[in-house]
Amino acid sequence: MILLLVGGGAYLINTAFFAFTYQWNWSVIPQYFFRFDASTDSWVPNLLVTGFLTTIRLSIWSSLLGLVLGTIGAIVLRSRSLYLRLLGRSYVELVRNTPPLVLVFIFYFFFGNQIMAMLDVAHFIATRSDSTQHLLSILFASKELFPEFLSAILTLALYEGAYMTEILRAGLDAVPEGQWEAADSLGMGTVSKYRDVILPQAFRIILPALAGQFISTIKNSAIVSVISIQELTFQGMELMSATYLTFETWITITLMYFCLTFTCSLGAGRLERHLQKKQ
Repeated sequence: MILLLVGGGAYLINTAFFAFTYQWNWSVIPQYFFRFDASTDSWVPNLLVTGFLTTIRLSIWSSLLGLVLGTIGAIVLRSRSLYLRLLGRSYVELVRNTPPLVLVFIFYFFFGNQIMAMLDVAHFIATRSDSTQHLLSILFASKELFPEFLSAILTLALYEGAYMTEILRAGLDAVPEGQWEAADSLGMGTVSKYRDVILPQAFRIILPALAGQFISTIKNSAIVSVISIQELTFQGMELMSATYLTFETWITITLMYFCLTFTCSLGAGRLERHLQKKQ
């Protein structure tokens, strides 16, 4: 197997660098990571790093909101109310059986813009203090792109939340029945039972699946490039249009995505081993 992988890698390298008539020019790429800003007399992020940071922000907020939606959805699916169960199941099946690109267009153009306009998000951000706007630009996006960024977060969270609902439902089902009965026998309310007894055990069980879904969110964040969210894929397309360095650009983008997702995978593995030691 190792020889096969080495041979395949050698073949790809030989094809890419020797068999093609393509003229490689890697020397142009580094300047798009950082640039020198004369006005501040310092180095600032350029296209690639800006897109990379936007992807991280987008993935974190979408995953957190998706986790909230997934937790609520999983609890709803276990509800005694038939109406609530049907509502939860409809959400899961509708989103999971809709292409994500279609979902992005539908939600962004028909709901996201309307919600942002109704809440008057742009005016709210514009009337904040400079320090608040700076903080929001670090955590989310600049004031010019803030409404669109929130719409992208809501769209991704809605999509990922459906998958997290099923993951969390499986986690809740995996908690031994005796734990549920013990919580009920102690007279714990619904909120206390889930918060203190059930959810901590369920999260420990489903941690690998949640980590995989978070990594999937990072990769799926590339979808919102179609609505001009300036994340890594969008910036890659901008760079390719400006330089015509197709292979250099997308190889660089691929490596940046891999570094991000592989780091998350390693972190999730360490957290899982840490939780196992505490059992």
